[in-house]
Amino acid sequence: MSVIRLPLVVGDVEVRRRVERLFSGMWHVKRALQRDARDVVDAYWAGEVRRERDVKAWRAELGLSRSGLERRAYRHLERSRWLSDHVSKALVMHQADEVWAGVARHLHPDTSRRRAGRPRTGTWWEYTRIPGRARSHTTDRKWETFRLHGTLAEHLEAFRHPALPPSVTTPAQAAELPPGMRVLAQPRRMPTPARPTAGVPTGTTDTHRRPHAHAATWFDHTGPLTVVFAGGPTGGGNIVLPVRLPQGAGRWPYLHHYLDDPDRWHKIDLVRRRCPAAPGGWVYEAHLMVLAPGYASPATRTRRRQAAALQRVGGVDGNVSNLAIVSLPAKLDPDDGAVRSDRITLTRQEQHALTAERTKARRRQRALDRSRRASNPRQYQHSWRQKARDERQNAAGLSPKAVTVPTGPRRTTTAGKPRQAYRRDTLSTAYRDLRARHSAAATSAAEASRQRAKKIAAAVVAVHGPNLTVEDCDIRTWFRLWGRVCSATTPGRLIAALAAECTATGGRLLRASTFTTALSQHCLCGRRTPKSLRQRTHHCAPAGGGCGLKGDRDLVSAALAAFTTLTDPDDPTTAHLDHTRARTAQILFAQGLQEALTESTAPKSAPSGRTRAAAEPPGNTLPRQRTASARRNAGPRTVATPDETRPAPKRPKAHAGTTRPHTGRPRTHIRDKS
Repeated sequence: MSVIRLPLVVGDVEVRRRVERLFSGMWHVKRALQRDARDVVDAYWAGEVRRERDVKAWRAELGLSRSGLERRAYRHLERSRWLSDHVSKALVMHQADEVWAGVARHLHPDTSRRRAGRPRTGTWWEYTRIPGRARSHTTDRKWETFRLHGTLAEHLEAFRHPALPPSVTTPAQAAELPPGMRVLAQPRRMPTPARPTAGVPTGTTDTHRRPHAHAATWFDHTGPLTVVFAGGPTGGGNIVLPVRLPQGAGRWPYLHHYLDDPDRWHKIDLVRRRCPAAPGGWVYEAHLMVLAPGYASPATRTRRRQAAALQRVGGVDGNVSNLAIVSLPAKLDPDDGAVRSDRITLTRQEQHALTAERTKARRRQRALDRSRRASNPRQYQHSWRQKARDERQNAAGLSPKAVTVPTGPRRTTTAGKPRQAYRRDTLSTAYRDLRARHSAAATSAAEASRQRAKKIAAAVVAVHGPNLTVEDCDIRTWFRLWGRVCSATTPGRLIAALAAECTATGGRLLRASTFTTALSQHCLCGRRTPKSLRQRTHHCAPAGGGCGLKGDRDLVSAALAAFTTLTDPDDPTTAHLDHTRARTAQILFAQGLQEALTESTAPKSAPSGRTRAAAEPPGNTLPRQRTASARRNAGPRTVATPDETRPAPKRPKAHAGTTRPHTGRPRTHIRDKS
């Protein structure tokens, strides 16, 4: 399965109001279900005796099941006097199923015996998706909730570009055009299609041989693509939302892959996204699930075929500030290729852009704080400067100056809690607009980081092959120690993208336990070379019986990861180092391996596949930025390496590059408590 995003046109004021009420009603339903689920889960864990006696009967009595949550949702809908005007019973049922999915992850542990956190109640700003119901592929015209009507061919016919050649009449012909050709020319104000009204022949006749016909419905619509919601039982009719397809150059093969065959359309979720420039502050999308694999361009397929043909094995060392990759021929034959190494770090341009973006974020945050203080001056105290100024005014016999923006701390009770909750503060329109822009900037930065990770992963696999091994690290420890640097380099996101690219290419990114391998504490010759965290170079001293190998600590660890074997590929604890194979490679690739493991001083965000590290260009006169390694090396440190520290007993462990349900409130760039 795959998903395509279809932007929706919500231009009419009345239609936008109905969509907003739809999201508001569904959010109230989800919040009520989350509160019910939270209370029932607390009662479930409190009844220890009942759980030990008969856990299934205890859950059935509490209604702690999928059907139980669905019945609660139906009761909320029936007892409400206004929900039935905006939502349908099918939407409520699927919302209950989504809440149950989170409860099930909390009740039942996964294969690694980890549970999700206790169910919590979300906020209005976090509610961005209304789950729809999948269509029936056995019964014709059975597709509840959100439905996509129309065809791609009719959409092309209705909004074809004037410069499109007349010979292009079908979507398949348009997909074969060069990337620079424009296919669509959709107007700024897209018209809303009307529901078909004429009778549709059924193909049968009566006794007098007169053709039968039935009343036309939206299933008989053959015009441009349109998303239709049937509305609630007593709603004001259907909600019709035209689809605006991406019309950039080269996008038509992507659209043809997903939308050419309506029989593969499976399910639609209605999604909203914050956009300060849009009317109402939200833009709406239809996420269409298609029963087909995702789209890959011809260049991507060619690159992946070439990468799958590479007979190479490699290792990856994920670090706080960089990603080190080393690969060798799988047969350890120098005639098959040389040793290749790369280090993925932030370039100077990326560092400067990140600094500028952080400066803008701090300014927006200060502006938000000033606006809140100006709208709620009674909830804040005067700062020491303002108090000193008032004392000088009083000593001089002058009246104190009026303070419109107090800059002191929040007024609190004796227990340290704010006297007034943040959600009860008065917020100006400018505050809400600035907060929306702040959220949109954070979303844009996160999307840019994901795209950067995908490009880096594609370049790494194209050079080093899809068969890689990485250390199974607990990335949460990194964020506790170096959160600012990790948020800039995003090591977990890079490793997750690398794992996805390896799988798409036909290989796999294996994970090796640091407790059974200790890659940074060994040499290729098999000798153990202990190093502290602040020691970033590897040297196997010949005086102590070593082989004399010198190189960067991360690159040496990546090289050792290439010689790690796992008895069970799904269990990182079964990993062990093959010292015989590593020593053989060290002998065969003596000079090339030494050069590949030398530290590079040229930071880059994409690998080049060179066989040795290149020096920084002499013409670069920019001041060198202090990296995370330089900062953490500036002084003695007694803390052990986080990657090689065994976690506390009974503590859930998540390796780098995985996503797990968070037990607390999600982190956000907006420190707003309203």
